[in-house]
Amino acid sequence: MVELFEHIIHLDFPWIVKEYQNAIYVVLFLVIFIETGLVVMPFLPGDSLLFTAGLFAAPSLTGVPGDLNILLLLPLLFVAAVLGDNVNYWIGRKLGLGVFNWKIKGKQLVKKEYLEKTELFFEKNGTKAIIMARFVPLVRTFTPFAAGVGRMNYKKFFSFDVIGGVLWIFSLTLAGYFLGNISWIKDNIEKVCLGIIFISVLPMLLSFLKSKRAKNA
Repeated sequence: MVELFEHIIHLDFPWIVKEYQNAIYVVLFLVIFIETGLVVMPFLPGDSLLFTAGLFAAPSLTGVPGDLNILLLLPLLFVAAVLGDNVNYWIGRKLGLGVFNWKIKGKQLVKKEYLEKTELFFEKNGTKAIIMARFVPLVRTFTPFAAGVGRMNYKKFFSFDVIGGVLWIFSLTLAGYFLGNISWIKDNIEKVCLGIIFISVLPMLLSFLKSKRAKNA
């Protein structure tokens, strides 16, 4: 399990496909579900994982099918993303801020600062933050939890969450699928994934710098 986790973090799809074959769909489902559904696991590579999965689903220029089936991948990951968010919402609604008291070996399991950043994100963007947060690491994991803690109307939350799930899963996975035959991208997957991560965290970084500048002023 530890070995699998390491290969997921490094997006080593050739190894995962070789070792797990068709069970890779279960692995991908669980990764997206855990990243969006468990407030204690905000560091899994959601954005870059989707892009890389799409890339490995792309057929070659000669027509050879990819390692993954895009028609199975898209609905599967969408269900994982929406199901994960809904579990996270109800964790927040039922358990509330008590999760910040959870500790392992004296260390806090969930950092409250991430919730504070998410609340600021909510204040700035309103309910549309549920859609926008899909594309922001950390905030993506804590947004449904914060919505649950704040007892946001569930029907409203679910509606925005479904829209955000469609946009997040389809845009990044299909981007990898349609760009999969560009040789530079194939040869530089790690650089591309780092670029995706940077673009994802850029809004949060700019918001942090803006708030810091305001405090100094």
